[in-house]
Amino acid sequence: MKSTGNTILITGGGSGIGEALAHRLHDLGNTVIIAGRRQDVLQQAAAGRANIVPVQFDADNADAIDAFARQVVADHPALNVLINNAGIMRFEDASKRRDLTDAEATITTNLLGPIRLINALTDHLRQQADAAIINTTSGLAFVPLLVTPTYNATKAALHSYTVALREVLKGAVEVIELAPPAVQTDLTPGQATREGYLPLADYIDEVITLLTASPTPAEVLVQRVLFLRNAEKENRYEQTLATLNSH
Repeated sequence: MKSTGNTILITGGGSGIGEALAHRLHDLGNTVIIAGRRQDVLQQAAAGRANIVPVQFDADNADAIDAFARQVVADHPALNVLINNAGIMRFEDASKRRDLTDAEATITTNLLGPIRLINALTDHLRQQADAAIINTTSGLAFVPLLVTPTYNATKAALHSYTVALREVLKGAVEVIELAPPAVQTDLTPGQATREGYLPLADYIDEVITLLTASPTPAEVLVQRVLFLRNAEKENRYEQTLATLNSH
């Protein structure tokens, strides 16, 4: 992936990993469009940065996604990088019958949202030089956290989708997976200060080093996430599953 001179769209760019990525990619000399639901949060993330553009975006509405894609291409015809980062994580008890509102919302935001936006932008991206799609999955795509079963499933599905997409777009659009470990953000209540989670600044430092490597790895994996990503390959899956969920 080219590290500078891009026009980059980041969903979920108003906070957490998305905001931190936007700032660091902007520092490298890229124009960054940050998209999310709350205009006030986006404006705050873009404050003082002339080439960070805040745009409201509803990841849950198929028609809105199509309209958004048409508008963002019209406004920013040089757009050549899409980072699907918007996501939600809800705790669920799958051991008994429950209301599936959270599960359905998680699937819509975390899986259908990226698939719909990729679909809406693929034809445009194929025409751009140095085009790339980056999908944010999770270490939990590879070893599940039992209290977030639908979140894990959406990230595992997006991992698989990304693998397929990489093959079908080979030679036209670079497809990269970003699989974070547990990072100190506001993804869940109290997570931003949770002991044992990777500080956001440290995570982004390592991500930027990997993203700007030549060649950029197909999977951007910081050291902390390898415990989960390599569990099956290293024949320690059951142990890793038990260790992860003992906390």
